[in-house]
Amino acid sequence: MLTPSLMHHLSIVPDFRQAWKVQHQLTDILFLTVCAVICGSEGWDEIEDFGRAKLDFLRQYGDFEAGIPSHDTLARVMALVNAEQLQTAFAEWMKACHDVTAGAVVAIDGKTLRGSYCRGKGKGAIHMVSAFSAANGVVLGQVKTAEKSNEITAIPELLKLLNLQGCLVTIDAMGCQKKIATQVLQKGADYLLSVKDNQPALADAFEGAFPMAKVVNFEGDAYVTDEKNRGRQETRYHIVSEVTEEFQELSYEWPGLKSVGVVMSFRQEGDEVPEAPMIRYYISSADLSAKKLAEAARQHWFVENKLHWSLDVALREDACKIHRGQAAENLARVRHIALNYLKGETRFKGGIRRKQKKAALDETYLADILAV
Repeated sequence: MLTPSLMHHLSIVPDFRQAWKVQHQLTDILFLTVCAVICGSEGWDEIEDFGRAKLDFLRQYGDFEAGIPSHDTLARVMALVNAEQLQTAFAEWMKACHDVTAGAVVAIDGKTLRGSYCRGKGKGAIHMVSAFSAANGVVLGQVKTAEKSNEITAIPELLKLLNLQGCLVTIDAMGCQKKIATQVLQKGADYLLSVKDNQPALADAFEGAFPMAKVVNFEGDAYVTDEKNRGRQETRYHIVSEVTEEFQELSYEWPGLKSVGVVMSFRQEGDEVPEAPMIRYYISSADLSAKKLAEAARQHWFVENKLHWSLDVALREDACKIHRGQAAENLARVRHIALNYLKGETRFKGGIRRKQKKAALDETYLADILAV
């Protein structure tokens, strides 16, 4: 993820301002914001403070002829930057610097930015749907929706932005839609979709094909995982089958359907009575083994504990109360850029917060991050 590549793609974002009034180049403002967020800045005042302290460093990458913009200028400009253009620039940057590998899992999931809610202005919290490369821990692209229920319409827009050739795209039950499955195949990828009651025909087929007695005594491809963590033990039992008789008619409706899978998990906390087993159903266009299903289903949840957790705990996304104009969406995208940089630097063995503090104190290390 070379900085010249990022600067090139940021330069494509159109500047809405009248040219004769411009003192600070838009690429400088965007780059300053990215660097400040990498170093832990959370609001416009802190971004301005960072810029004034690091002006000589920033001039190695941008013009900054007029110095550092004020926090008021930062807030105004970032609220008016075209969010869709910045979204496209981010996705194109990731295409240029991130190579997807055959069979790699790309997890698509959404997250609500709770701090973007503003009751006084009648603005609801925005919801961002992201594509996450599980193997590399980086965001490949994201789009905004007005609310979680709109993920069905947002996912197709996100898929248009991505290079998914050879990948296995995992989506939860809300994205289990025929049109989305078709679009994934058209991108040269395979799908692994979770099935729930929003697809009643599929749910009924699973219940008919895999009653509990058959799951427990399954004679085909099966794989078991067992995890212990902080006093909790979780065992997951995975089975995979080719399309059975119960799915024959549905296979004509779901493009490329080749395999169906069931995951049954058991949890126990200490010496307490074990919880009732949880059963999850999956359909896929790939010829999955039970072990591959286990790995892919597990990697899908990396988006929760490696992306959403980092955004909330390390970058304090939910605590951010910025909501003017398109600033919430634009700043969310900047956080994704910053997080990709921080995760990309692997020579320093520290967590995201520790890397941020080191980058804020050590310009050489910040330069290393930007050169990843």
